[in-house]
Amino acid sequence: MVTKLWKSKDAAKCIIVPSALDHKYSRGTLGAITGSAKFPGAAVLTSSAAIATGVGALRFHSNSGLAHLVLHRTPEAIVQPGPVTAWLAGSGIDSKKYSDFTTWLRHRWFLLLNRQSVPTVLDAGALHLAGSLEQPTLITPHSGELSKLLAQRGVIASAELIESNPREWAQKASELLAVTVLLKGSKTVVAQDSYIIELPVATPWLATAGSGDVLAGIIGALVATNYIEILNDLKRLAEVAATGALIHNQSALLASRGGPVNATMIVDAIPQAVAAILK
Repeated sequence: MVTKLWKSKDAAKCIIVPSALDHKYSRGTLGAITGSAKFPGAAVLTSSAAIATGVGALRFHSNSGLAHLVLHRTPEAIVQPGPVTAWLAGSGIDSKKYSDFTTWLRHRWFLLLNRQSVPTVLDAGALHLAGSLEQPTLITPHSGELSKLLAQRGVIASAELIESNPREWAQKASELLAVTVLLKGSKTVVAQDSYIIELPVATPWLATAGSGDVLAGIIGALVATNYIEILNDLKRLAEVAATGALIHNQSALLASRGGPVNATMIVDAIPQAVAAILK
């Protein structure tokens, strides 16, 4: 097992800075299937976080009123299907497909994931797809979600057990599911088989509603901009995930200044955090 502590100098290598020859589509396009009637804010937070992180374009996939909420905060978003360089799916979506009609519709959109076989981030309500996609896949569970996911594969591990040794369980999940795993917690761990990345202990102020949706949006944007590197070397997906977690924590620290933050404040601080990492 190789373990690396992720720092700003490492993260800087995963932030693609545009050149004078770039245009919006050459800088990556993220397809987002996030939010639901139950958690509409997740659609707004993932989309605004992705835009703030620097993705060239974002395609928000919805056949509901969610698109209007997204456009109100991020009018740059495209609300028509089209080519993407990465997918983000599941944030703010109930894992139970039939919990309500809108959630059922959102799960129907997951069928798109295999039609454009590009690097994919699975969060929350899309975690059950782990191991079923052909493309490079990153999952972003917390310990409780990973416990349920493993149980569905016949491996029993409580959330408390996972939290006691996140490196071991992130690695086991990566090998079992053949995916890259970002295991969220006060100390976030990323695993790609035996390659393990540890993040510095995060600020406790990140324990706030919508924080995970912001993280998903940040990572989705980075995956979309790094898609060529990821397709050439799967190790890059783990490094991009770690970079997203570092930006997430740095954004919270900038927004907090020692006090409480909310998810919207974290989004607003993302460009400043990225700029600081690139210095």
